[in-house]
Amino acid sequence: MKPSLLALGAVFVLAACATTISPTGRTQYVGAVPEAQLNQLGSQAFAEMKAKQKLSTDGRQNAYVTCVVNAIVGQLPAQQRQIGWESAVFADDNPNAFALPGGKVGVYTGIFGVARNQDQLAAVIAHEIGHVTARHHDERITRQAGASGALQVVGSLLGSRYGEGVGNAAVQGGGIAAQAGFLLPGSRAQESEADVIGQQLMAGAGFDPRAAVTLWQNMIAAGGSRPPQWLSTHPDPQSRIGELQSRAASLVPSYEQARAAGRVPRCG
Repeated sequence: MKPSLLALGAVFVLAACATTISPTGRTQYVGAVPEAQLNQLGSQAFAEMKAKQKLSTDGRQNAYVTCVVNAIVGQLPAQQRQIGWESAVFADDNPNAFALPGGKVGVYTGIFGVARNQDQLAAVIAHEIGHVTARHHDERITRQAGASGALQVVGSLLGSRYGEGVGNAAVQGGGIAAQAGFLLPGSRAQESEADVIGQQLMAGAGFDPRAAVTLWQNMIAAGGSRPPQWLSTHPDPQSRIGELQSRAASLVPSYEQARAAGRVPRCG
């Protein structure tokens, strides 16, 4: 495209964007891609991943993940619960997980080595679902569209967050920008925000919010001198653990209330 057309495209993209407030009170710029299209692209990427990557055939693993996802989703507002949440377990040693617009959650089997019980797994899944509910993918896409001047980004950038298999799921044309928004790392502000939302969700679902602290300690230990890829774009691990510990203490009453109300997950 000619530079003038790219600039014109940017004008139309940015004109369609909107300012909103995130669940933690942060100003966001979203709307470069309509929500329905974003959900469709997320579903398409997920379908292509399942077609191209090896899926776990372990029924217990799949039931375990589904149970945790369902418990977390049960704490979402009604509109967000109704988008058709779906999960899949990928046979991959990478200690990773993700969630996409359209209600798609993927877990790699490698995560079970660091998320050693249902509460720790809930910390991972709730964090990733937090990215979706806080519109972080939408926010990243909007930022990219404004920066590039059009809905075109280089395909080689894909997969830096979720791996090569996800990057290969990118579609052509304008949808590439949306796919990149799924796949590129979130900002530290987004990661911290997903931590906040995730701990609130897991506590409300009856999972112990203190397990998020143990999870990150396990992740750091698993990384040795070189942290896992999942940690590479996240806030400083030690600072993060301190914040998780502080929030966990304030969320224990919510966790106990959830358990008293009968929200007692028995996932594994």
